[in-house]
Amino acid sequence: MSYKWNYRPITHEQEEISRILTQELEISPIIGQLLTQRGITNASEAEKFFRPQLTDLYDPFLMKNMGTAVERLNRAMEKKERILIYGDYDVDGTTAVALVYKFIRQFYSNLIYYIPNRYEDGYGVSIKGIDYAASEGVGLIIVLDCGIKAIDEIQYAKEKGIDFIICDHHVSEKEIPEAIILNTKLENNTYPYIHLSACGVGFKFMQAFALNNGIDFQSLVPLLDLVVVSIASDIVPIMDENRILAYYGLKQLNSNPSIGLKAIIDICGLTNKELTINDIVFKIGPRINASGRVQDGSETVDLLIEKDFSSAWE
Repeated sequence: MSYKWNYRPITHEQEEISRILTQELEISPIIGQLLTQRGITNASEAEKFFRPQLTDLYDPFLMKNMGTAVERLNRAMEKKERILIYGDYDVDGTTAVALVYKFIRQFYSNLIYYIPNRYEDGYGVSIKGIDYAASEGVGLIIVLDCGIKAIDEIQYAKEKGIDFIICDHHVSEKEIPEAIILNTKLENNTYPYIHLSACGVGFKFMQAFALNNGIDFQSLVPLLDLVVVSIASDIVPIMDENRILAYYGLKQLNSNPSIGLKAIIDICGLTNKELTINDIVFKIGPRINASGRVQDGSETVDLLIEKDFSSAWE
């Protein structure tokens, strides 16, 4: 199959940047133009683009409210509060819940999760979900990929003695819930990159928790397969920090995927294939999405956190 490439026009300023990049990097003018259109303005940025490094990930504590969120999680664990991980039923939400649940359970066992049923709960934080949390004695809910607009629901939870940490990436209204909010699109946010997926925000939260508690960053690397699935499936830009997360996420997905993702890869007929972003977008992601949209997204999380391969296949 042949393709006809149409190049987006560039400005005179971009032409000059492209020319300099072409000379300094000894690359073709077309590559220089494409780099320029991706916002790359110098050789150092180009180096990071072509050779992503985990050491170039941003300090998670640059995100507004991150210190407060880590402090609240630490306090919940110290007081042995029951923690509920709550997330949307789509790919980004279920991978985010699986990531946060899998990481925290290494250090803490009083932990449950909840994915709303799209037909019974509707989208986002629901009264039904909060009532479930209250019945389970939950003191803290960490919600991922929703919550930024759940003002009334979170007030209802507060009346029941339940605190919220919201990890979201949707644009907020002028009025926001009374909760600890991690969202790069918050007003006055100081984080250098705004286009993280919700799973990406969850990853940064766990990175901050690890830093605060002296946990080796390498313990987070196996979770990057979940992050790249969320990035590709939620169609967020694969630039800047997302490019680093996606690059190492693909490496993890190809070399040592989690049990649940390995089962999905096999079912998709992708075993022994070098997996790409396209494979996630068109094959892996839709299968994960189907559960939350047709049945129950909790089954997706069950699969993504599964430790036994035979159980995952079932």
